[in-house]
Amino acid sequence: MSAALLLDRARVERLLLPAACIAAVEAAFKALALGQVPAPGVLGMHAENGGFHVKAGFLAADRPYFAAKINANFPGNSARGLPTIQGAVLLFDASDGSLLAVMDSMAITALRTAAASAVAAKHLARERCETLLVCGCGAQAREQLRALVQVRNPRKVLVHDLDESKAARFAAAVGAEIGRKIVPAGDLERAVAGADVLVTCTTARHHFIDAAMVSPGTFIAAVGADSEHKQEIDPKLLARAKVVTDVTAQAAAIGDLHHALSSGDMTLDDVHAQLGEVVAGLAPGRESDDEITVFDSTGTGLQDVAASIALYRIATTEAAGERFDFGRTPDAPVLHCA
Repeated sequence: MSAALLLDRARVERLLLPAACIAAVEAAFKALALGQVPAPGVLGMHAENGGFHVKAGFLAADRPYFAAKINANFPGNSARGLPTIQGAVLLFDASDGSLLAVMDSMAITALRTAAASAVAAKHLARERCETLLVCGCGAQAREQLRALVQVRNPRKVLVHDLDESKAARFAAAVGAEIGRKIVPAGDLERAVAGADVLVTCTTARHHFIDAAMVSPGTFIAAVGADSEHKQEIDPKLLARAKVVTDVTAQAAAIGDLHHALSSGDMTLDDVHAQLGEVVAGLAPGRESDDEITVFDSTGTGLQDVAASIALYRIATTEAAGERFDFGRTPDAPVLHCA
């Protein structure tokens, strides 16, 4: 077995920039819609204080690849001084089964999730974007902003969090990083009403974006609901919006769509399309300036494999990362990475 590449979180964040990740994820969604790759798989299991999921998928680039991501998601970890999401992505050569890389999944998850929002915004948001609002100032919010400014150029960027001091710290730190003024928004209802692009990336268990808050023409990337117990968007809002999912069957099981189906406000026939179908031109994107569009983002293994391939190829070109040979002799030293 050849030596596998090991990439820690710092290397992932340094090497995989938003533009490259967006391009990789958009191409992957298109390939899925055109039937060029099989549907990704997912396995989820609950633990006492959180849960684990495995997301996997195939994708061809310079060779066929397979990636599997194992993530732990424990919403209460901030009180323990630990990240909410932790795990690893394993990337394989799908032609011979060779393990190519082991990568930190926390960074890849944030990057590929944000990339999907950017792809959706590219096709579903109005070209002119005066105000971008992000709700939830956790780790995902930073990547959402970095990705979305690649496809839209908002005049004003707002952030909202239940912890107002957290929102203020986030605005100062991330604003300095991306070179834009970010303003904390204390009045959620007013901020939502004025937003052209709205991203929700929270761990909320009941919707906080009500139908009455949202103005005509708004694009919403609903990111936080990745289990059946989480919810961010009012089912009645989904019912009057153009809803696009990453994978409809998955969104129906664990996304905001799940709650709209359960309440009877929507049926599966009311879902407009999957994102790949829009990217591939098989279904229209935004069709008027007044329609409300919602991207129900639950996260797929296809995004993970797309991001990990892009990262692996960049790291290989730059000779970055460490190598570990799982076929080493017993007396060979084990390599530990920081």
